[in-house]
Amino acid sequence: MKKIFLTALAAAMMPTPALANIPPAVDAMIDAAIANGDEKEVAAIAKFAKQTNPDSGKAIDAKLSAFYTAQAAKAAAAAAADAAAKAEAGLLENWRGTGELGAFRSSGNSSNTGITAGLNLTREGNKWTHNFRALADFQRSSGVTIREQFIAAIEPHYNVNDRLFIYGLAQFERDRFQGYSARYAASAGVGYKVIDNDTMKLNVKGGPAWRQTQFIGGGSDSSVSAFGAADLAWKLSPTITFNQNAAAYIESANTTVSSLTAFDAKLSDRITGRLSYQVKRDSNPPVGLEKTDTLSRVTVIYGF
Repeated sequence: MKKIFLTALAAAMMPTPALANIPPAVDAMIDAAIANGDEKEVAAIAKFAKQTNPDSGKAIDAKLSAFYTAQAAKAAAAAAADAAAKAEAGLLENWRGTGELGAFRSSGNSSNTGITAGLNLTREGNKWTHNFRALADFQRSSGVTIREQFIAAIEPHYNVNDRLFIYGLAQFERDRFQGYSARYAASAGVGYKVIDNDTMKLNVKGGPAWRQTQFIGGGSDSSVSAFGAADLAWKLSPTITFNQNAAAYIESANTTVSSLTAFDAKLSDRITGRLSYQVKRDSNPPVGLEKTDTLSRVTVIYGF
């Protein structure tokens, strides 16, 4: 027993072998990658450094561990600062958006070419996201308006978690050539981010809605309906994005379905070119009008 005790004591008192040093040239290469702050680059260089210097593997891993710990601390500090800034921001702060200007070609209840202009604004908070959008198509010929369509909507989201959100929607439309001078809509319900990554985003939402339509020929109609929508953004390449937006108000008297298909080509950091095609269908339009209208647009979008 005494012999075993002395052997264990001697083993405990032996010095722990030091980690093998990283060769200076390899160490400098890893430090340069760390200075750039690109985690993928650091991991790739560290991988090859360990393959060519297996004796330095533990020292390289220790260096990586310190780097990742520092990166996590920076990310946490940045997230905390961003959350504090959003919490303190005023109502008119933190808005970003795009302006759109171009030309359209329509078919259906009118067949002509004119100008189109739009505005999209987004304000992101810690729990709330507010979206505002407006789009107008207009043309006059010989002093007569032959195309006039306008839509504006504001849509707040309350983010329950990273995927689930509660939405509200207030919308106004005017389209004389589809038979109404004003159409108001309000809806509230639940939405879900089905896909949410750097390449593709897909959101769906739905809930009850109320609509009131004021007709050009006089009279109005109010109804309760079911509302549903889906928004897809698919980044096909660093410069090309495919967008598909669809929405429907479903009711017994008149169901309205709209679809917008668009391809965006990024021309610079702030400027994007867009080709889009919109289809809008009312199942029961005013007498004498077509059920389906289509609109093709070529526009330039400026981000700010």
